[in-house]
Amino acid sequence: MLKRERGFTLIELLIVVAIIGIIAAIAIPNLLTALQRAKQRRTMADIRTIASAWEARASDTNRYNAAAGVGGADQIVGPSQLTAFLAPTYMKALPPRDGWGTPFAFFTDIAVGSTTLAQKYAIVSAGHDEIISPEILSGPFTNYDCDIVYANGGFLAYPAGVGR
Repeated sequence: MLKRERGFTLIELLIVVAIIGIIAAIAIPNLLTALQRAKQRRTMADIRTIASAWEARASDTNRYNAAAGVGGADQIVGPSQLTAFLAPTYMKALPPRDGWGTPFAFFTDIAVGSTTLAQKYAIVSAGHDEIISPEILSGPFTNYDCDIVYANGGFLAYPAGVGR
């Protein structure tokens, strides 16, 4: 009696490896895109949280002076200054960084500590490229490198559609 051998042939194994490679070639770019979109959404949620706290404080104090300009807000506010004004009364803790690990940038139209009331504010995330652009785009964008900008109660520049 002949002994019957069990197992896969080399061709069968090569076909399986080729199929896995094709699936990976399709899935990996989609996974990377999903990761970047998740970082954008997390950043937008953090910006909304900061803005809500800032608005709540402004309702109590009638000024935004808790904070390269955006929408008329050109005075830089440090994260430690903003944290001192907002935490723990208006929010538990200020998110220190956006989804890509870059610190947020905060602006008002009047410097912190001024007796003049600030009426405008802006919160900016640098996006994937980690560089805040001097010229801010307004409206929706599809590039992960673009800045996400929130000013005076709404997003001026925000992600929409498929990223590049």
